[in-house]
Amino acid sequence: MLLALLVAALVVVALLSEELIPRAGELWERHKARRAPVQGIAYDPGRERRAEQRARMLLKSCVNDEEWAMYRDLGFIRVWGGVSAGPANAGDTGGAAYAYLIYPHRAIVAYLAQTHRLLNEYCVTFPDETRPYGSARLPDSDDVLAKWMALTGDEQRLISTANMHLPGRQLDPVRVKRDLWRLSQWERARIRDAARGAGKPGNDGASADATPRIDAAG
Repeated sequence: MLLALLVAALVVVALLSEELIPRAGELWERHKARRAPVQGIAYDPGRERRAEQRARMLLKSCVNDEEWAMYRDLGFIRVWGGVSAGPANAGDTGGAAYAYLIYPHRAIVAYLAQTHRLLNEYCVTFPDETRPYGSARLPDSDDVLAKWMALTGDEQRLISTANMHLPGRQLDPVRVKRDLWRLSQWERARIRDAARGAGKPGNDGASADATPRIDAAG
């Protein structure tokens, strides 16, 4: 009787092994696959720095000398507005000259050139769809260039499609006023340097790259 039970047990084990062994092997392979390191694109810590260096070179080649020196020294670019009545939804500007400040990854700020009255903020984004990993945010200088191209190429279209807000939504008005003061000081310094350079024998103007930096006040 015992022998018969042992034989029967061996037959059952043999039958079950035909189903269990392949299943166990499949589960083991899945387990190893989950624990195996994912083969992807290795992170390069210098990639962002190199991308920004290339972006700065491209920006310098596209904007004029004054705009490049402004961005290099102050961290933003001014673009003059081209609509006689002022930007849309800015209220009655009386045809006064106005301009925009372009910051990297910040809203574009419109203001009146003579009084420094802040008009509006215009929020636009230009994501980088080519990045293989991480954030799709453009390098700083590429973001500035994209806004500069859109604003100088079709001001009305950019302003009409951007999200408009009153001043202070993204940028502190005090900071913007300070930057406008820095810009005015920077322009005065350029005029003085140009005048000194014009008065020297054999020099008909000052180099834009020799412009001194103007730091913010206190």
